[in-house]
Amino acid sequence: MAGNDWINSYLEAILDVGPNLDDAKASLLLRERGRFSPTRYFVEEVITGFDETDLHRSWVKAQATRSPQERNTRLENMCWRIWNLARQKKQHEGELAQRKAKRRLERERGRREATADMSEDLSEGEKGDIVSDISAHGESNKGRLPRINSVDAMETWASQQKGKKLYIVLIRHGLNSIALFSSHSCEKDYAYIHGLIRGENMELGRDSDTGGQVKYVVELARALGSMPGVYRVDLLTRQVASPDVDWSYGEPTEMLTPRNSEDFLDEMGESSGAYIVRIPFGPRDKYIPKELLWPHIPEFVDGALNHIIQMSNVLGEQIGSGKPVWPVAIHGHYADAGDSAALLSGALNVPMLFTGHSLGRDKLEQLLKQGRLSRDEINTTYKIMRRIEAEELSLDASEIVITSTRQEIDEQWRLYDGFDPVLERKLRARIRRNVSCYGRFMPRMVIIPPGMEFHHIVPQDGDMDGETEGNEEHPSSPDPPIWSEIMRFFTNPRKPMILALARPDPKKNITTLVKAFGECRPLRELANLTLIMGNRDGIDEMSSTNSSVLLSVLKLIDKYDLYGQVAYPKHHKQFEVADIYRLAAKTKGVFINPAFIEPFGLTLIEAAAHGLPLVATKNGGPVDILRVLDNGLLIDPHDQQSIADALLKLVADKQLWARCRQNGLKNIHLFSWPEHCKTYLSRIASCKPRHPQWQRSDDGGETSESDSPSDSLRDIHDISLNLKFSLDGDRSGVSGNDNSLDSEGSAADRKSKLENAVLSWSRGVLKDQRKAGSADRADHSSSSGKFPALRRRKHIFVIAVDCDSDEDLLDAIRKIFEAVEKERTEGSIGFILSTFMTISEIHSFLTSGGLNPNDFDAFICNSGSDLYYSNINPEDGPFVIDFYYHSHIEYRWGGEGLRKTLVRWAGSITDKKAGNEEQIVTAAEQLSTNYCYAFRAKNAGMVPPVKELRKLLRIQALRCNAIYCQNGTRINVIPVLASRSQALRYLYVRWGVELSKMVVFVGDSGDTDYEGLLGGMHKSVILKGICSSASNQLHANRNYPLSDVMPVDSPNIVQTSQDCTSSDVRDSLENLLKG
Repeated sequence: MAGNDWINSYLEAILDVGPNLDDAKASLLLRERGRFSPTRYFVEEVITGFDETDLHRSWVKAQATRSPQERNTRLENMCWRIWNLARQKKQHEGELAQRKAKRRLERERGRREATADMSEDLSEGEKGDIVSDISAHGESNKGRLPRINSVDAMETWASQQKGKKLYIVLIRHGLNSIALFSSHSCEKDYAYIHGLIRGENMELGRDSDTGGQVKYVVELARALGSMPGVYRVDLLTRQVASPDVDWSYGEPTEMLTPRNSEDFLDEMGESSGAYIVRIPFGPRDKYIPKELLWPHIPEFVDGALNHIIQMSNVLGEQIGSGKPVWPVAIHGHYADAGDSAALLSGALNVPMLFTGHSLGRDKLEQLLKQGRLSRDEINTTYKIMRRIEAEELSLDASEIVITSTRQEIDEQWRLYDGFDPVLERKLRARIRRNVSCYGRFMPRMVIIPPGMEFHHIVPQDGDMDGETEGNEEHPSSPDPPIWSEIMRFFTNPRKPMILALARPDPKKNITTLVKAFGECRPLRELANLTLIMGNRDGIDEMSSTNSSVLLSVLKLIDKYDLYGQVAYPKHHKQFEVADIYRLAAKTKGVFINPAFIEPFGLTLIEAAAHGLPLVATKNGGPVDILRVLDNGLLIDPHDQQSIADALLKLVADKQLWARCRQNGLKNIHLFSWPEHCKTYLSRIASCKPRHPQWQRSDDGGETSESDSPSDSLRDIHDISLNLKFSLDGDRSGVSGNDNSLDSEGSAADRKSKLENAVLSWSRGVLKDQRKAGSADRADHSSSSGKFPALRRRKHIFVIAVDCDSDEDLLDAIRKIFEAVEKERTEGSIGFILSTFMTISEIHSFLTSGGLNPNDFDAFICNSGSDLYYSNINPEDGPFVIDFYYHSHIEYRWGGEGLRKTLVRWAGSITDKKAGNEEQIVTAAEQLSTNYCYAFRAKNAGMVPPVKELRKLLRIQALRCNAIYCQNGTRINVIPVLASRSQALRYLYVRWGVELSKMVVFVGDSGDTDYEGLLGGMHKSVILKGICSSASNQLHANRNYPLSDVMPVDSPNIVQTSQDCTSSDVRDSLENLLKG
């Protein structure tokens, strides 16, 4: 280095963009070149936060080069790379500061507007104490549910649950999902859909998708299935039948054997217990990572929906007196399963819970800090923006979000548009005071630490000087092989063992631990250090990041001459982890987790269960764990001296060690699975029960199983009015307050009032009129015949083409009709028109185009917020509205509070170039209904993209689905779980119309809900050449590329030729349906 004088100029340039250093330090670093290490200096001082692996390798390679000229060239290139990384870091820090400032301003503006709408400022009473009203471990919070802290308390609680028979569903994409069922309308579904999931011999660590989250979800399902009051738990996941994985992942169903459920065996029924249910979706013959599963999520949702409906009916026969037993809730685990759970929750109208495990926004920030990938490259690799949108939707749909620690709430969830701790406290205070929140909703954040199974753990009571004495219950046994594998490293194996168990990842901070141990002579004299850093065959075969950490550890061992004092075995089996904990306890050792940030810290609980005192990072979940267990010390992971002092204190003070051990063993039951499940089920019980409305007692006389759902008009007459349209969409004379209908008047008067009030009824404002009109509706029931007709069709063709003009839509409909004219005449094919238009606009469109309303069996209107059926009795009007559909989708509908916010937003969109600042977006009152607020845009190019509108509404806690239609000239805002694709699932749930028998016709592109119409169990036909211009208009400014969610290789999707004819459509259908 001394001969490379040219390097000073580069170092000066690098220092100019690095963090400020005092002059003395800078001068020393530059002058004492003989001892200067560029890699160490720039990694530790300039580019901290970047992955330095490549730089280190470059430096080693440069030093090993014999040719001075080549060495200088390598060093020069390396310095420029370091300079560039430092520049990127500075640039990223600036961008991060800008994003935080923008987010803060948006949040503050959203709070002000929400407060103004709710007509009051934040009062002291509304500020609250904390984000959630439940602490991590049941400390004194108002309204807190009591903890189970003894066997007697658990038995008392269990006796209170007798008689309940819950059905719960979990989802974990790997895929996996869990569901709970109950005969008391208290069911739950769980979803987890990525990773490889099975009940026994889990392949943890096989890949990044098969880790601790998988074990947690499986054990949660198993534990819930053993709880009193729970009849069945389904964990839904992906079925994988690939030669690359074990055959067990292809089994459709796997029962999870209870660990310790002898007390509840007498309550077991025919279909009770916990099960893994594998749903086939996506590529059938290969296992793919979670980033590639997004296009196949709708297919999973449809398959899961089919399973849940079938299971609900089966349980209804067993425990529900013949009525379906719906899940009490659906619980999604991870982002993709949360997306699925939201759609299933909307399709079934049951409560949803969500657990994020790791969150996309946090990961995005960490990847940007590394500076190795741009935002676009990160999204291409990880599909991170689609993941973030799924997490935002999960916040929109969830009643409860379950977290492990408060750090997850304070540091991670607050990054999302859909969660604001300040606004959450305000809304929670208003709910407690029974004051209106004006259509605003916030999910309840609940901290429930993961559970553990402790029945197999026997704390080590002996020590290295005296062997544990055996007894009849636990006879002594030979030492486990892993003990000798570890102790062979030590010169004195009887010294207390400091145990760290973590993969060799920079975030785990293992090198700082080794430094602390190596530089503290008293600690080295009193204790040994054991590092369990995963399994490895050779360092060269490890990933670059892991090998770099391991090499650093080995160099530190050599630097501090720690041979005979540090163990780092190459291999261990999963079942041997418990033996490693026992060995550490036998030596009266200590367990340490020095990670920079630890989201939860399951290993801390495992170690405490084996009687080990703890030393843990103060950042994240360990704070909550040690507050409850009171069995250790918190340390600053960046402070090497803090780590050494804490370890020395516990190792040297035997009384403190014994007290921490005793406290841990005494309090560890608070992290047991029964405790976790009790709190979990209590949270579910606090949710307002929701389930399909037509399953109530007034619907009890349906026909036999072979004819169910009922073909009769009886139940539809209980909720619907036959409406006659003689107008062409004119709303003159219609008032939102015109709710009166005199059922006793003459037929002519009644008909006139129906025509006058038609749109008011379509808005659902006549719910209080149903009973008043029951006598009149009963007059029609005897002559109306079977209803709806779509139940008797062999196939259902859904025309969901979003055309630029009515003429183009009419042309597409005629081509489709001509393609299947024979089947249409026979009645084997029925048709549904799915569109953004209102029912009045549809009527005018059909009339002007020479079509008859009876050409269609149903009409999905207003982008999916209204559902009508054609009426076979023309004298009663052409359409019948399904009011049950409104009750199915109204969850979290913002009503008037949402409308005011939208009107205010529309008023802010103006053309500032015009002299009078002309308003671009205006409310379309005549196109709006109670469940769809419509707006017109004069210049679509000047309207903010739909992602900005959704962000604005989420920041104000308004949960809805904003859709841009007609190339952005029209905006429909509907309930959050309503959509055209969800309406098809409703027809399946309500009438049993199988999704696999549906064929959906779409254009090249469409409205912003276009992606929902592709994928799933239904077939899709893309009519090439139709609506191709909309792609650039509406889909250019998406949160994520449309290609991330398009199932291009799906066998259920075909494309016609460009500008197709009816014969082309016929050929495409034959290719699609021949299978």
